[in-house]
Amino acid sequence: MNVPTTPRHAITQAAADIRPGATPRELRCEGAWLLRSAARIEACLGALAQPPEGEFIIDAQAITALDTSGAWLLHRIRRDLETGGRSVRFTGLRPEFEALLYLIATRTAEPAIVPASAPGVLARFGRNAWEGLLGMYGLLSFLGASATALMRALVQPRRIRWRSILHNLQSAGVEALPITGLLTFLLGIVIAYQGAEQLRRFGANIYIADLVGLSMLRELSPLITAIIVAGRSGSAYAAQIGTMKVTEEIDALRTIGIGPLDLLVLPKVLALMIALPLLTVYTDIMGVIGGMVMARAQLDIGFTAFIDRLEEAVSLTSFLIGIGKAPVFAVIIALVGCYQGFQVTGGAESVGQQTTKSVVQSIFLVILVDALFSIAFSWLKL
Repeated sequence: MNVPTTPRHAITQAAADIRPGATPRELRCEGAWLLRSAARIEACLGALAQPPEGEFIIDAQAITALDTSGAWLLHRIRRDLETGGRSVRFTGLRPEFEALLYLIATRTAEPAIVPASAPGVLARFGRNAWEGLLGMYGLLSFLGASATALMRALVQPRRIRWRSILHNLQSAGVEALPITGLLTFLLGIVIAYQGAEQLRRFGANIYIADLVGLSMLRELSPLITAIIVAGRSGSAYAAQIGTMKVTEEIDALRTIGIGPLDLLVLPKVLALMIALPLLTVYTDIMGVIGGMVMARAQLDIGFTAFIDRLEEAVSLTSFLIGIGKAPVFAVIIALVGCYQGFQVTGGAESVGQQTTKSVVQSIFLVILVDALFSIAFSWLKL
């Protein structure tokens, strides 16, 4: 009589399983605990009820095959049970399987949880200083790359994109006339109003033209115009280039052989170098008109007398000094805005952050350079 037998390889390849044992403190493991059975074992573990505390037994006698993945699962089961305050003991595990489980247990390192500590004052200062140095280095590198692109464009004028320059002149120059004119007109009124009371006390009413003319034409008009343009156009440059970087348009330009500096940076720099001096002349006029209006109202000085005194008080040198600062401010605003746009990484949040940085850095550098101009002109006695 023939007795049917199950082949040895069929037993070895039986499906892995884990189920409650004879008592609530026992688990029974059976089948082939191999890599392909990991998902099934995970599902079985999720269906088990939470065992009680105390000594726990894992019956591994019915495990027919065990590889590294299965041994790691056994080790994880034991570790999870011990974490819950239980002592775990394996029974019936073959010697070769026990050796593999021991190897996994000794070679598996538990992740060390290091409490995060806030950096000290010195560490924060050093980190901020280092980030500032890296930012300055990047800006200088960007300045060098832009200067190289400008030299290439001057050697080959066909590389200059005149239509883009005209577009930027429209957006950064013509469209900025209302806001810059209004603010400098009001600033002229404020300066004349503040000076009128002091000049009236000494009977020097006519010197209101000196106060308004010199302060506006030499210092305040180019500075205020540059700050307005930095907040208006510099931020727009950073947002535009940053958005193009997020949408990978800049990578597409490089792919088709168009240099981003030639298309996006040089037209903005050249347009702003043209627009800002013209805006400064316009704001000079608006600031002086505001001072004339307040001088007429407060000190009863006519427009003709004001203009006559203004011609004597403000020399051509003072006027040209104010105009000469504008192209330098324009280069700073355009380069900082474009540079911060190229620093955008990630998504829309990064665009907002870099746009804010561009405005802050532009205004800071404009005021810093203006202070350096004042020191240099004082040393040169201009």
